[in-house]
Amino acid sequence: MGILVLGLILFLGAHTISIVAPVWRERTAARTGNAWRALYSLVSTVGFALIILGYGAARRHPHLLYAPPPGSHYVAAALMLPVFTLLLAAYLPGRIKAALQHPMLIAVMLWSLAHLIAKGTLASVVLFGAFLIWALADRISFNWRTPRPIAAAPPGRWNDAIALVMGLVLYFIFLDWLHLRWIGVAPFAT
Repeated sequence: MGILVLGLILFLGAHTISIVAPVWRERTAARTGNAWRALYSLVSTVGFALIILGYGAARRHPHLLYAPPPGSHYVAAALMLPVFTLLLAAYLPGRIKAALQHPMLIAVMLWSLAHLIAKGTLASVVLFGAFLIWALADRISFNWRTPRPIAAAPPGRWNDAIALVMGLVLYFIFLDWLHLRWIGVAPFAT
């Protein structure tokens, strides 16, 4: 569990600097340039790797906090349905991005909530709870800070359709095949 927590501290910590110290972050990034990007990327990558290793290790010895209700995996699957579309919409500006402003954060919130509903282990609560709290804090922080622009495709009239179609394709591929291959869990295993 310690590896998972360390990974979350590194990964989410790096991503939280913009929330808690946006002016310092901008000044430091401007002053150090590529060194900032390299350090940020390194810390985020190490954190992400530790999250994967730590969660994998914690899953081998699960500590159940609560038993998900019967059928919760269906609720999770329904909550996950828009997630890939929202992730793509963050990089394909169109009506979805204009209406939601920060579709990636909403995707992270839905992903986290879906997994909190379907998984009741300590490691799951720590992992998905941390991401949910971070995404909520990041979204709320936009009330007092200006979001940095995300490198994205140019706005286009077909971007929403592309995000929707590709998002649904990715959803069904992940649900049917990749979740088991990459995560080791079949979403609808009985």
